[in-house]
Amino acid sequence: MAKYQILTEVLPRYLPDQSAPEQGIFTFAYTISITNTGEVAAQLISRQWNVNDAAGHTERVRGLGVIGQQPLLQPGQTFEYTSGTRLRTPTGTMHGSYFFVAEDGERFDTDIPMFVLDALSAGGATHTLH
Repeated sequence: MAKYQILTEVLPRYLPDQSAPEQGIFTFAYTISITNTGEVAAQLISRQWNVNDAAGHTERVRGLGVIGQQPLLQPGQTFEYTSGTRLRTPTGTMHGSYFFVAEDGERFDTDIPMFVLDALSAGGATHTLH
């Protein structure tokens, strides 16, 4: 087992009741589970996202914590949250990273590999990200 390791799972879903396709507004929610699979407790300090629509527009989002929290994850512990974004097109992608500080003072980033936001497909698929 790695000393500093985080497992991230994402479940994106389209929210038709909060969207207005005729106005170019496509709203998505995504539920993220973050599990500390490492050997040392670590606190999520900040996040960085790249939100890309199908027209080539990219929005970069940075901020402290997630949904106003900076969870401290003990080894084996999971933190889950739901957030959302809007696109100008019915499909797009997101990817980014979380910045952590481990209990022993080590600082590290965890990449969040790209996942798809798609208003055209029914349902959502869980994406396991390392």
